[in-house]
Amino acid sequence: MQQRYHGDSDGAMSHRISVEFEQKCINTIRGLTIDAVQKANSGHPGMPMGMADVAFVLWTEYLRYNPSNPSWFDRDRFILSAGHGSMLLYSLLHLTGYDLSLDQLKAFRQWNSKTPGHPEYGLTEGVETTTGPLGQGFANGVGFAIAESHLAGRVNTRDIAVVDHHTYAIVSDGDLMEGVSHESASLAGHLKLGKLICFYDDNGISIDGSTDLAFSENVKERFEAYGWQCSTVDGHDRPAIRKAITDARQETEKPSLIICKTKIGFGSPNKEGTADTHGAPLGEDEISITKKRLGLDPEVSFQVDDDVRSHYRQAVSRGKQLERAWHRKLDKLSARYPKKSELFHRHNQKVQNGIDDILPEFKADRQGMATRKASGKVIDACMQAIPNMIGGSADLTPSNNTKSGVAEVYSDANRCGRYIHFGVREHAMWGAMNGMALHGGVRPFGGTFLIFSDYCRPAIRLAAFSNIPTIGVFTHDSVGLGEDGPTHQPVEHLASLRAIPNVVLIRPCDANETAYAWKVALERSDGPTLIALTRQAVPTLDRTEYAKACMLEKGAYILADAEEGEPALILIASGSEVQHAVEARKKLSEKGIAVRVVSMPSWELFRSQPHYYRQKVLLSDDIPKISIEAGSSVGWSEWTGDDGVTISLNQFGVSAPCKTIFEKLGFTADDLVEEATGLLDGMSASG
Repeated sequence: MQQRYHGDSDGAMSHRISVEFEQKCINTIRGLTIDAVQKANSGHPGMPMGMADVAFVLWTEYLRYNPSNPSWFDRDRFILSAGHGSMLLYSLLHLTGYDLSLDQLKAFRQWNSKTPGHPEYGLTEGVETTTGPLGQGFANGVGFAIAESHLAGRVNTRDIAVVDHHTYAIVSDGDLMEGVSHESASLAGHLKLGKLICFYDDNGISIDGSTDLAFSENVKERFEAYGWQCSTVDGHDRPAIRKAITDARQETEKPSLIICKTKIGFGSPNKEGTADTHGAPLGEDEISITKKRLGLDPEVSFQVDDDVRSHYRQAVSRGKQLERAWHRKLDKLSARYPKKSELFHRHNQKVQNGIDDILPEFKADRQGMATRKASGKVIDACMQAIPNMIGGSADLTPSNNTKSGVAEVYSDANRCGRYIHFGVREHAMWGAMNGMALHGGVRPFGGTFLIFSDYCRPAIRLAAFSNIPTIGVFTHDSVGLGEDGPTHQPVEHLASLRAIPNVVLIRPCDANETAYAWKVALERSDGPTLIALTRQAVPTLDRTEYAKACMLEKGAYILADAEEGEPALILIASGSEVQHAVEARKKLSEKGIAVRVVSMPSWELFRSQPHYYRQKVLLSDDIPKISIEAGSSVGWSEWTGDDGVTISLNQFGVSAPCKTIFEKLGFTADDLVEEATGLLDGMSASG
């Protein structure tokens, strides 16, 4: 009988098991997978069956984790980017002792189960990120690795490393076809993220059939060109897998891609290696003969023998031992390097305190400044006071005003840097930001033009779905950006982003509202916050005359009210159009018309307010309302009512100076006055 020594670099687990028993443990994963998919009559059995050997070696010999404390900070991160193969992860989580019962595996893909079709962060212990849309998990992995290397650079000392872990990911053909993987792999190679190790399940099969139908590139050469270390192994040859992982861990200057040649649906006599196992159950007859081939009992569903469970569950005691050893290092850091210890703990504060005291205050100024410029000043002030802020721009640093004077550039030569040049890679930027935030210890932000939020949108949606507090700095927020023209002028983007559940979009009207937009973003912990900012200057309002800018936190507020009595009309505006509402109010007052101006920087924040507050701001439906925003009209009737007027933009922009564009397209105070008098005259005539 052959025996194999099992151990890891920490010496936390060392024993001998037979090759036959090792195979039994691996085939248990395959059995759980095919039974769960069959019971659900839905799912993807092929990938877990093919990658079971790789997963077993990784999870029992290399991966550092603690099932008793899934959030232990210095654990290795494991990402199943090929999220359709979720039963691979669920099987491992159950077997190794996480809080995922066998009954939950039996409830795969069912209502209220912890085993949904694709892994979901926050729902299932041990799931590090939500995956499913291909390429996203790969991009998240880059973010995890950035966060680990940054924190290690900031808090580790020569003799004590309290941040020292790897990020592992299993990726598929589909992941590597999606464009976000190209962006992310390029960024990871450039940054030399040596603790990122990806296993490519190269099984040659996609939903349509052979990957040769649409995918013929040399993946190894592609990744080597990106600056990755690459190796190719038989994905069912466990000694070869061990060597590849060991080699990857020893490479500290390059991320690693281990190309695993596997057979999808491994063990199925009639379906192995075919697309039939990709996204459908094997069927009862095929399961029976497959189990016989794998040495499992065809009459037993969800078979986990006691010896197999006992072997996997050694991860519990091993994990506790690893975490205890880490806490001893943390104690040493505190005793020897108290400032480093304090910095580590400050990095891991989830809620920032005293942000009001950090925010700059801007003096009233009719000429004012662009809100993107004000945002830059706020970022600078906050980064001086908040050590875990880290962010960058997608090659638009001077346009987005995202670079703080106190932030050095993060690079392979300076892991302590807090400014990231993401390059022209918006999708990878937000995918990496999601990973950074999920890793913990950092509060990431990223900048680009609002129109290029289109490139970020898939990752923004997952941030919203997973309650990830990433922050977007979206400048050039309307046709007001001017001469760059309609290719760069957003029209539908505000409405599009507002449509995503759990996104908070804020469009501040001046410098001081911008400061409080950042306060909201930094204090928020349950989803992404997007700040839409102007390229052009807008007046900085005199807050002794108008309501305080801190009212932005309500989402909408009475900026200026009728001088006496109830208003005859309410003007509602956001962003750069608030100035026009303010000016229109003065002109209408001269005509004897009492007007209230409501600044509405955030629909989502306003919706979250109590009903009485919302009614106080907007009054009854009988009071006519006009909204003005240089973007799509979609959704504004929620605030103006069906009888109100929406001054909006339902066409593409034009290349011209900002002032000319606003005048020609009808976004001026005079246009508001004309609409207001027309609305009121019409009501009088009909009354």
